[in-house]
Amino acid sequence: MSRAAPLATALAAEHAAIYAYGLVGVRLDDDLAEAAREAEAVHRQRRDTLLLVLAERGVEAPSGAAAYDLPFEVTDTGSALELAVLVEDRVAGVWRAALPEVTRDDRRMALDALVDAAVWATRWRRAAGIEPATVPFPGEA
Repeated sequence: MSRAAPLATALAAEHAAIYAYGLVGVRLDDDLAEAAREAEAVHRQRRDTLLLVLAERGVEAPSGAAAYDLPFEVTDTGSALELAVLVEDRVAGVWRAALPEVTRDDRRMALDALVDAAVWATRWRRAAGIEPATVPFPGEA
């Protein structure tokens, strides 16, 4: 496996997260909508960083899809929050899987991304009233 493969996989996850937040944000109001924009911005920044890193290494970066299949329809605040939790949990899983495969700066990026996703997932669980709001090992399947 190429040392860049986990980063390419993470980039694909970031593309999907950005898409999902477009659907999440329109179903939320006020502070929650603002939080969704903040979370999307984090994923966009990480996507942009990954694009640069992969380009510097001469690795072809996966493109984002025009659309993604969702596990359920997002029709209201509850389903939007449920999708936000699912997105962050899945992103955390991808970055957690990358940790043992990467080194140095890539490991720092993976750990930061895992922590960010875990924090966002906790915020969304709290907003949705899901208990427990935290999970013992974020990103663990």
